[in-house]
Amino acid sequence: MVDLRKSPFNLDEERIKWVERIINKMTLEEKVGQLFVLMRKSPEPEVIKNTLTKYHQGGLRWQGGNKEQVYHQNKLYQENSKIPLLIAANCDNGGDGCLSDGTFIATAAEAGASSNTETAYHIGLVAGREASSVGCNWMFNPVIDIFMNWRNTIINTRSFGDTAEIVIEHAREYIRGIHESNMACCCKHFPGDGVEERDQHLVLGINDLSVEEWNNTFGKAYQTMIEEGLESIMVGHIALPEMSRKLRPGIKEEKIMPATLAPELLTDLLREEMGFNGLIITDATHMAGFTTVEKREIAIPQAIAAGCDMILFANDEEEDMEYVKAGIRDGVITEERLQDALTRILGLKAKLNLDQKENVIPDPSVKETYVGCDEHIQFAKQAADDCITLVKDTKNYLPILPVKQKRAYLVYVQSTPASKGYQGDQTKQVVIEELQRAGFIVDIAPNFHDLEVEEGVNPSHMFRMMDRGKMKDFSEKYDVAFLVINVKGYAQENNVRLRWSCNHTSELPWYITEVPTIGISLNYTTHLLDVPQVHTFINAYSSTRISVRSAIEKICGRSEFKGKANDKVFCDKWDTRR
Repeated sequence: MVDLRKSPFNLDEERIKWVERIINKMTLEEKVGQLFVLMRKSPEPEVIKNTLTKYHQGGLRWQGGNKEQVYHQNKLYQENSKIPLLIAANCDNGGDGCLSDGTFIATAAEAGASSNTETAYHIGLVAGREASSVGCNWMFNPVIDIFMNWRNTIINTRSFGDTAEIVIEHAREYIRGIHESNMACCCKHFPGDGVEERDQHLVLGINDLSVEEWNNTFGKAYQTMIEEGLESIMVGHIALPEMSRKLRPGIKEEKIMPATLAPELLTDLLREEMGFNGLIITDATHMAGFTTVEKREIAIPQAIAAGCDMILFANDEEEDMEYVKAGIRDGVITEERLQDALTRILGLKAKLNLDQKENVIPDPSVKETYVGCDEHIQFAKQAADDCITLVKDTKNYLPILPVKQKRAYLVYVQSTPASKGYQGDQTKQVVIEELQRAGFIVDIAPNFHDLEVEEGVNPSHMFRMMDRGKMKDFSEKYDVAFLVINVKGYAQENNVRLRWSCNHTSELPWYITEVPTIGISLNYTTHLLDVPQVHTFINAYSSTRISVRSAIEKICGRSEFKGKANDKVFCDKWDTRR
């Protein structure tokens, strides 16, 4: 039985009675609906009203929209929901995670490169202010995964660091920032990502640490957050085999499941051993780590039976809710388990003061005060200044002074376009403009994808991409080369690596032997694996204009590099350090 008087709920008797009263009035359909956080599929008012009437969802997530659109959407949802909704935002980097006009502060990796935890606090502060100003009350952050395996690109930028201690320090400050707004936090992805290199969006994740290793790392991080009052935990579709074997002696290999379906990890470990009293939610249930291990009609009710209180997203709302009802009828989900889940869901709503109508949606003026405000922009500038990292400068090329080394050759490497609608990478123009602003005269290396956009498909483009010209001419024409890498990826491949725009391309770093070459990453921290021969390399962490400008100022010696890299950036290779 859930005790709402205890942490993290800490409810008084009046609010406990509200929770009990709401649950006692619910129909079975309403109880089942409360177990789901649904993705908004349409902004149309009638669609929203009909969805709430039919499915009685307990929570909401959405994609896209500026502050006006999202505020109007959330207001519409709350006004038409019989029971106030938990409205969740996903803000790894600041307010930009929930609003198109929100403020990017820094990635977790960037914050972790700082000599202090102020950036992590500012990420949380801004995320909380901007998200809550449009009616969000639940933050699906912070990520407390530990970046143990440098090949893992799904958490490369989302992890604060490669040790539990670093992650704890920064996550604590992120949460402090969030809690300055009326929002609950949700640490993820239990039992922990970052050990292997695969992505649970695409396969079952495996955290293969021993019990002792897990206890001293991920276990330590989660235990700390629990003891400090963490409200909720998102469970990844990640198995923890050694712990499952310990808690279920003799368990067969085929019975080792992702934590979302493993009662030994949720009930025995997280609830009983670690003492977590807060709400547990699955990660998105369309991910392959969940969908490929069991039939959905079994997996959906089993997630609740195993110890999850809420299910993130539905494949088909009607079908998934029928699966839960069948699980209740068949005894897979006991009455006690259902009651506990509902108590935690309503208990979290009460903790957030959603039992009082005036607290459900903020005044519309709040978003005008916070979203994209000058103070938040200053936080972003401070983060870039504090965190941008000089990984190496083994030939002592820095600083590059435009008054003496003005003629620059820019090679810009981007993600491979995934749509016929591609019309060019806007960040490339930002880089060009910022180099010019710093005093450089910039020539741009050709890019195969841009050639096809600008001139149409032509077999001659391949030969143009291969042409390097005379080496002597190149070295006489240019003083410096910039290799700027802006590669991103998500849920399409297990590892995202640098990919040149075509084969045998002149983008390849042959120019490092002709002129001083400066490598800059605008996202991932481990690109030295693919360009170890570049002797000067900088992790700028972000492709915002603020970050690009700050990195260039540091390259020119107008500002010092303050960020610190961990050894993961060298990818366990000796040549990356040269």
